[in-house]
Amino acid sequence: MNLIFEHGIWSFANAEIWVGIGLILFFGILVAAGVPKIAAKALDAKAVKIQADLDEAARLRAEAEALLAQIRKEKAEAEAQAAEMMAQAEADARRLEAETKVKLEETLARRQTMAENRIAQAEAQASAEVKAAAADLAARSAEQILSARLASGAKDPLLDGAIAQIGDRLN
Repeated sequence: MNLIFEHGIWSFANAEIWVGIGLILFFGILVAAGVPKIAAKALDAKAVKIQADLDEAARLRAEAEALLAQIRKEKAEAEAQAAEMMAQAEADARRLEAETKVKLEETLARRQTMAENRIAQAEAQASAEVKAAAADLAARSAEQILSARLASGAKDPLLDGAIAQIGDRLN
């Protein structure tokens, strides 16, 4: 056995043996110093931090989804309210149009009635003026005829009868 350790693979003259022994001693020191526990604690702390970040991201995502749902709901409500307002405005416009049309027709009817009344008054006034002018002309004609007759001294029975009727007809 001595030969194997002196001249073989396991010889202390072999550099690989010393590297292996150094590596084993290095790992032994690391284990003795508690490096695996420190590394596990660091990894656990990192895992806890990552998990907290993931939980925070999930919470923020849930909040964002809730906010998005609320915004969509408010948008739908606003659109419904805008449609309702448009329908109400259209109904108001139709109602105002109908009211305006009725008022316009009433105004036109009233103006037409007033114009007809003015025309009737003008006709009555013109008729009265024509009658007055005719009566005035008849009276002047009668006066001229009477003056001429009195000047001539002759009597005409037809003319006397017509003059007598003029007074009755004019009144």
